[in-house]
Amino acid sequence: MDILLVNPPVGFSYGILGISRPPLGLAYIASVLREHHNVRIVDFGVETDDWSRYPYSDFNIVGISSDTTRALTALKIAALAKSQGATVVMGGPHASFMDEEALASGSVDYVVRNEGEYSMLSLVRFLSKEIPFEEVRGVSYFADGKVRRTPDSEFIGDLDSLPFPARNLLALSTYREKMNGRPMTTLVTSRGCPFDCEFCSASQFSGIAWRARSAGNILEEVELVHKEYGYTAVSFVDDNFTLRPGRAIELSEQIIARGWDVIWAAMTRVDTIVKHPDMVRTMARAGFRWTFIGFESGTQEALDGYGKQATLNDALKAMEILEENNVEVTGAFILGAPGETRAMMRETIDFAKRLDPRRAQFSLLTPYPGTRLYENVKNRLLHKTWGLYSGLHPTIDLDDVTPDELRKIQIEAYWSFYGRPGKAMENMSYIWRVFPRVSKHWASMLLSGRTKIFSMPPGDAKDRVEA
Repeated sequence: MDILLVNPPVGFSYGILGISRPPLGLAYIASVLREHHNVRIVDFGVETDDWSRYPYSDFNIVGISSDTTRALTALKIAALAKSQGATVVMGGPHASFMDEEALASGSVDYVVRNEGEYSMLSLVRFLSKEIPFEEVRGVSYFADGKVRRTPDSEFIGDLDSLPFPARNLLALSTYREKMNGRPMTTLVTSRGCPFDCEFCSASQFSGIAWRARSAGNILEEVELVHKEYGYTAVSFVDDNFTLRPGRAIELSEQIIARGWDVIWAAMTRVDTIVKHPDMVRTMARAGFRWTFIGFESGTQEALDGYGKQATLNDALKAMEILEENNVEVTGAFILGAPGETRAMMRETIDFAKRLDPRRAQFSLLTPYPGTRLYENVKNRLLHKTWGLYSGLHPTIDLDDVTPDELRKIQIEAYWSFYGRPGKAMENMSYIWRVFPRVSKHWASMLLSGRTKIFSMPPGDAKDRVEA
């Protein structure tokens, strides 16, 4: 069969920050499918093709990835592909948790839920008439006017058994993100998350059980992206790269032993750093230069509400350890939790400045489908305009802070953090590249009247959602 895998164009929140990363999820699916089928990947986030004029009729199956921010665009692409005669399959986190919404559009034939490699393969084998439908796993569909769901596919226990993502099907030259001036690409070395934070869907989408690739398997892929594609910087984009400190140390020691000239980034947690400073030292010797940490809040009350297993003092200690090892930090902070006051949000802003990571991200709390937060605030949603679920737009009807006030506090957070002379100089190139576009966006939001949809009386919130 001829199969097209589609990555819809990225939204404002990604492109504006210079984030340009290959869709490894689709590349993994392609690596499994292409053993027996003709597979192509098109990433409309970077390629020059116009998704509204693409020849979907050239393919038997069109598979579309969908996260929440791009859900509407994904459905528009699905409608075009369906109208041109393709069988349309949708996957990704949003479609997995909102399968009925996708199927009810009439443009999606099947939804592949959660981890997609072998669920998609089973569906393609059925559509190729190789197996009966009873053997299809992890797929949702409509029958007799109702959503039907085949049994879940088991999560892949041995990640080493997966072929490497099909990077040769991607237009790699169009991804120009760099780390410390070096060309950078991404790798996934583990899946699953046992922490189940209230605002994150990773534990539901990839499972509670943490599954990790071996150090040898990871190093083989690092060597491949260096020799085949010339990358000398790598970002490990796992949700929990350091969950097992021994694995992180083993990987680092093997990089050191090989004498590789590679720098890398990985996401980690405050509590892990504080408990394992030796791990950080070894990682830094092996080229660990950047990390992304969810500090989230400057109040313990909010941290406990999010389900974070750390204290404010832990965050300060973690920053000390990272600074001692010359690891740059992008710190993530959240504003706008239910019950959070203006004073609490400003405590978070002040705490961000006290921690003083190299960069800071201030997101508005956003209830993505699949999270416990979404279930808890369903009756407080301001709207279900999924394209605005980017962390840059109010989505929850708060008791004490209006949507317009929340937007202004977010702007205040960024200007307060980056407006300090030392921080501005430290991030001059980043600010020069990003902030003119961000400022233009903020100005248009505040002046164009688009925020009026958030200024309705709280009593109308239910009507706004259902409309």
